[in-house]
This record gives sequence, structure tokens and C-alpha cells, in this order.
Amino acid sequence: MARPAPASPERPDTALVRRARKINRVLAETYPDAHCELDFANAFELLVVTVLSAQTTDKRVNAVRPALFAAYPDAVAMAGAEREHLEQLIQPTGFFRAKTESLLKLSQALVEKYDGQVPARLEDLVTLPGVGRKTANVVLGNAFDVPGITVDTHFGRLVRRFGWTDETDPVKVEHAIGALFPKRDWTMLSHRLIWHGRRRCHARNPACGACPVARWCPSYGEGPTDPEKAEKLVRTEGRA
Repeated sequence: MARPAPASPERPDTALVRRARKINRVLAETYPDAHCELDFANAFELLVVTVLSAQTTDKRVNAVRPALFAAYPDAVAMAGAEREHLEQLIQPTGFFRAKTESLLKLSQALVEKYDGQVPARLEDLVTLPGVGRKTANVVLGNAFDVPGITVDTHFGRLVRRFGWTDETDPVKVEHAIGALFPKRDWTMLSHRLIWHGRRRCHARNPACGACPVARWCPSYGEGPTDPEKAEKLVRTEGRA
């Protein structure tokens, strides 16, 4: 299948917009329950678990969450945490010393700048230690219902496979894909692509023969196209 012209943030191709939105609609039907797979009860918890999710699985982060927030339920408590105890609580998530440093600085900044509350603006969130646009958009979209595009590894891989953009820089990807969809769709689009990337469109050996959007995908054939072989690659739960 010939690869179509990638998205231009200034003036995306009409055919590309239609194809991209068709894929989104089919993914919405395929994953009606798509949502953030990190457990959280409020904006502070979501901010913390998103920071912890780097280089590990959501499952591991969710496992440490209850004890972590029982000990440190808010920014004020976490800002005053004993480093050794915090390290012990989050150790299963990996890179726990660096993550502990990030959480301490992050919590302290929330207390000093925002009275312990998580700000609801992208420009404020990205000033916090350890918080980039990806983390900020996760928090905005899922804690504050502010539309945002979360460009993680799955999202970036899929939009390039779909031929929606050739960009590799996350900020450029965010802007290119944002031009293809109404702003109101951004958060759920992110969830659907991440779910699809975790369950079918794997980095290695994508389940092309069991893919609901195969007919619109210019990368069809990168993985097995035989339905039986492809079906064995489908995961019922996401990993990563």
C-alpha cells in the first residue's frame, strides 16, 4: 500500500484527515473502554504516578500506589518525605533514586509555587521538575478534562505507521496530529492509539492480520497477515 503524504500542521491533506478520522472511529468501536491505565484518585496522584511510569509498566506503578499515597497523600506530605522511605516505597518501579529526587522536587515546587495544588495549565505544569509535555497532557486530559495529546512511544510509533506524520520529535508529532482532529477528540484519541499499540500494533511483530484498521494502514504487512498467526499476538491487556 502506497504511503500517503504525511500531515502538515499548517494545512493537512483532506484525504489524510478523512482517513485518520476513520481510523479513530474504528478504534473507538474496537476499544470502547479505552482509558488511562494508571490508577489515580486526584490530580496529584495522577501527576505522581505518571512520573513513576517512566521506564516501567503501569501494572508496577499501580501496585505501589496504595502504600505510597497512604504514606504521602498530598504534595505537602510528599515534600517532607524521608528520602529513604520514599525510595523503598517506589523501588519496584525502577530507577527509584532518580524518581525519588523528581518526586521530592516536584512536591516541593507544588507547595512553594501553587499552594500544594496541581495547576491546570500546560504552561505551569511543564515548569515543574520532571514534568514534560507528555506528563502534562496526561494530567490535563484525565484530571482536568482539558484536551491534550499524549505522545508516548506507542502513540509516536502508530502515527508514523499510519502515515499521519513523519515527525519523530514529540512536540512536532503533537502539533501535526492535533491538526488532523478536533480538539475535543485529543484525549480519547491518545488513549485509543496507546491501547492499540499495547494490544495489537506492537513495536515488533504487529498483529496485522487481526487489526481492525488494516485496510487504511499503509504499513500493513510489517507483521503477520495470516489471521490465525496474528490473533496469537493480540493481548487482552496492555503492557508497558
